[in-house]
Amino acid sequence: MPDLADGESIPIQGSARTPYILKNIGGVYSCSCPAWRNQSLPIERRTCKHLRAYRGEPAEQARIGPLVHTTTPPPANSLASPVPATHTAPALLLAERWNNIHDLHGWWLSEKLDGVRAWWDGHRFLSRQGNVYHAPAWFVAGLPDWPLDGELWLDRKSFQRTVSIVRRHDHSDHWRQIAFVAFDAPDVTGPFETRQEVLKAALQETCPPFARVLSQERCAGLAHLQAELARVEARGGEGLMLRQPGSRYESGRSQTLLKVKTFHDAEARVIGHQPGQGRHRGRLGALLAELPSGVTFAVGAGFTDAERETPPPIGASITFRYQELTDRGAPRFPSFVRLRADEPVAPAVAPIV
Repeated sequence: MPDLADGESIPIQGSARTPYILKNIGGVYSCSCPAWRNQSLPIERRTCKHLRAYRGEPAEQARIGPLVHTTTPPPANSLASPVPATHTAPALLLAERWNNIHDLHGWWLSEKLDGVRAWWDGHRFLSRQGNVYHAPAWFVAGLPDWPLDGELWLDRKSFQRTVSIVRRHDHSDHWRQIAFVAFDAPDVTGPFETRQEVLKAALQETCPPFARVLSQERCAGLAHLQAELARVEARGGEGLMLRQPGSRYESGRSQTLLKVKTFHDAEARVIGHQPGQGRHRGRLGALLAELPSGVTFAVGAGFTDAERETPPPIGASITFRYQELTDRGAPRFPSFVRLRADEPVAPAVAPIV
């Protein structure tokens, strides 16, 4: 496999329009992709799919090594001891947002729990930053002595209550309201399906009283996804998570794990056309649109080939779908729905939090 000399950099094409840049500076390898940048690990421990593809999986594993776990076990009757200085933050798999383009048929679907992400390292629960959650010994009884990824969860619409409990240091009986919902076994070699089998078998064998495995089902298509999302949100749930079949556990943000929340519909006025690139060269790439508030944004998804050949004219009103508004009031992940010829322009609104 190729490698980078000290001080060398190389462009590599990813999913973005412009190439990502791989670098080696003094033995610290980096990539300009969001997955590398957004990790909470020290920079010398970070990797991404572009580095693994370029250097090879064995070279990257040899470079970053396994996740460092504490070498000093906690007292037998307590999990209150501080994290040793050698303990790093867990290398969690983080989700990307569904872009309304991916075909999710056959993916594994589960509810997105509104709880507290927790990494069980075989001795104690750690937060994303590596801080300890001081769970009582009776709460963790029956959990395996190898890592699990999951959520400390109380109930829907109970995030603040959950946080107030799991951040306590007194091993309070309030923990009896909490469940550890496990959804992955990061150190188990193999695809997602294999890790799920190992995870279920482990918890069935030891029957930990406050832990369970998150339920997963196959997504049968867009209609199934929308129906399940509506059902979960009607019960106060936050949304859905989708896991790509056969995918591996990797640190950082990954397109193999997607979060799905309700899309909001709104109208905007077309103020310009952006030319397409690649297979869309010579036709529409994206519409430039303006909300009644004056905020402008681009809509590049949701068009058929025919609509790209003959796009909505400047001045026309369109309906588009989006997930949420940014701080400046622009829609995130907008997708074209249809041309609106006669109806007035309706404002985009921020989702209720």
